[in-house]
Amino acid sequence: MKIIILSLLIISSIFALSNHEVASKSDAAMSGFEDSISKLTMTLINARGQEKIRTMKMKILEGKEEDKSLMEFLSPADVKGTKFLSYEHVDKDDDQWLYLPALKRVKRIASKNKSGSFMGSEFSYEDLSAFNVKKYRYSGDATISKLGDKEVYISTSIPISKYSGYTKLVSYVDTKTFLVQKVEYFDRKNKLLKTSYFGKYNKLDSVYRITKITMKNTQNDKTTILVWSDEKIKNGLKTKDFHKRHLKK
Repeated sequence: MKIIILSLLIISSIFALSNHEVASKSDAAMSGFEDSISKLTMTLINARGQEKIRTMKMKILEGKEEDKSLMEFLSPADVKGTKFLSYEHVDKDDDQWLYLPALKRVKRIASKNKSGSFMGSEFSYEDLSAFNVKKYRYSGDATISKLGDKEVYISTSIPISKYSGYTKLVSYVDTKTFLVQKVEYFDRKNKLLKTSYFGKYNKLDSVYRITKITMKNTQNDKTTILVWSDEKIKNGLKTKDFHKRHLKK
């Protein structure tokens, strides 16, 4: 019996990964696309089940440590022409700007407002920043559990930024592919605020890309669904394609 128990402990230790290791492997699984151009559909669902649909186009430039993204709303008419530009930073809070065509001005998103709702959705400005391992703290090992028919690591990360709207994020990561399946977000009172469910992934030129995220807010019963389509990677985009002057064009 002691031999069996010892063997189980050895096997368990072999497969045990720290929270930091899981986050790093998950980040690596989604890296290497260089840049991306895609269409995006955002569906807003209120607590009564009523829907609003918005369409956008999106560009992303992958950096060695800092990504840039530019999103433009195409429809409906009340948001058409609205643009959102984000520069991710590792050693400081991200730079983010919102262009409002009705006012013909660019609004800078202050760091202390990053936890606010993006365009009335259940995604915050903070959520729209690319995940970067260095922007979180980790301690201890991830646990292994089941999520549907998948075996997953349950990994906890704590935002470093003092302006984060979250005390922690709990991620459910496929043990085989290291692709995120679900993330739970806990608010500043350490209560579950919302949960994101990651749908199908596409593999483009050996790189995994997400095609659907459903964000369900536990506290207000609202849901926002993002669906990517017609995505193309490695288009040759440059830093100049993400200059602030593109907001007013």
